[in-house]
Amino acid sequence: MVFAPDTEVALRTVVRLINSAANGEEHLATIGDLDRFLREEGFSGARARDTAELASVHKLRGQLTELWTMDEGSAVETVNRLLREANALPQLIKHDEWDWHLHATTREAPLADRMSTEAAMALVDVIRSKEMDRMLVCAAEDCDAVVLDLSRNRSKRYCDTGNCANRAHVAAYRARKAAS
Repeated sequence: MVFAPDTEVALRTVVRLINSAANGEEHLATIGDLDRFLREEGFSGARARDTAELASVHKLRGQLTELWTMDEGSAVETVNRLLREANALPQLIKHDEWDWHLHATTREAPLADRMSTEAAMALVDVIRSKEMDRMLVCAAEDCDAVVLDLSRNRSKRYCDTGNCANRAHVAAYRARKAAS
């Protein structure tokens, strides 16, 4: 484990959120899609369940997509802005199946504020640990999905959205066979 368990969960959620619009596809097109995403990611708290809420999550997704490839200084500015805009006030909380972990907004805060704060708090750990090089873009030439490399040897290069790693390995194998 590279980070605290709740940080890793939040980072994986950020990856899933960003990749919900990877490669020109939209996997959060409807409120139902958002409901399913939030259920799968274990988000709780107040919900508006309207198009404005969906639009605010899309806006956050765009901000996190940009942040993913920023240099450290720009990432710090963006993380601090996200925390300020959500009026973040970190607190230890225990709920549902989770033991003590950090929340920085109330359960009643707007969904996008809760999501951005959780993402920002996880990214604080990444930045403070000097681990931003674990935030990658898929190495496949035809893929723009993001990758979170939590491997010990920092070897993860391909996303989990499709068959990018498999396609790359097959192409490399065929190239080696053709060369010999």
